Amino acid sequence: MPQLIEDYALIGNNATTALVAKDGSIDWLSFPRFDSGACFAALLGSERDGHWQIRPLSNQTRVTRRYRKGTLVLETEFETNEGAVLITDCMDRRGEHQDVIRIVKGLRGRVAMRMELVIRFEYGTVVPWVTRIEDGRLRAVAGPDQIIIASPVETRGEDFKTLASFEVAEGDNLPFAITWTSSFSPVPAPFDPMQACENVSQAWEKWSSRHKQREQYADVVQRSLITLKALTHHRTGGIVAAATTSLPEEIGGERNWDYRFCWLRDATLTLFALMEGGFTDEAKAWREWLLRAVAGSPERMQIMYGVAGERRLTEFEVPELSGYEGSSPVRIGNAASEQLQLDVYGEVLDSF
Repeated sequence: MPQLIEDYALIGNNATTALVAKDGSIDWLSFPRFDSGACFAALLGSERDGHWQIRPLSNQTRVTRRYRKGTLVLETEFETNEGAVLITDCMDRRGEHQDVIRIVKGLRGRVAMRMELVIRFEYGTVVPWVTRIEDGRLRAVAGPDQIIIASPVETRGEDFKTLASFEVAEGDNLPFAITWTSSFSPVPAPFDPMQACENVSQAWEKWSSRHKQREQYADVVQRSLITLKALTHHRTGGIVAAATTSLPEEIGGERNWDYRFCWLRDATLTLFALMEGGFTDEAKAWREWLLRAVAGSPERMQIMYGVAGERRLTEFEVPELSGYEGSSPVRIGNAASEQLQLDVYGEVLDSF
């Protein structure tokens, strides 16, 4: 079962995002773009639809979470009767390669841990072919997708899952990582997840340091700006309205839409917030995105486009997913792209 929506935290790399639950499970992740097929879709179904959980084996007495200040690097601390561990989660990108990094650090005592990785491409519908490559890493392949799994502890395959049982003592640092690339590309070279996580943290700190902190609630505003920045695509300049699809307007209802696209209205409001905070580069990038998306026919301007300016956002349902708390159907794509909404022209003019 998925967690409460408010119990998920966002991580991302300005190409895509993931949602991390309080129990240490990544229940939503799509590669390589926000609107790509999800390889972890437990958020909209169950664990068998894809997730990646790292947690203490015994019951936790306390779970606390925080972001590193000025970053999108998430830290989750688990306290148990045996001790305490800290899991640091972040996302990186290296050219075509995209990484999810999870670092398990022992804080006190000696804590037994469990890892469960279930990769299911195309919204939980495709089971990958998993093999071990020469350097000991695992390779999961299906269709156009390839994920390389790097683990500092021994793993085993069981019931189409990748599992690991291990212990963390005070002072231990165990870095786990998965890396996406296309299945027809060479296997990416190993990298240092610890250093990569520090680089990600520093990059976010550098970006957020430009924030004009004039507000009474500067820290809260900065956190909101970081979240908005996470929804922008680093190459196209497009700004998606949400990180997920089909989270219901009402539990058990049918109004479950895919918001992983670029609404002109939503993007304009996002730009207002970013520019007010001192971030103008995003506004320039979005303006270029808009000019490309509209192209030579502004009279046919749509209310929304794909991340790269795509116009056909064909909507379909995924019956294999039961939906968040049973709220079905799960929809991919959005037929609203064909709607006429006259206010969008004014919204766009406001952004210039």
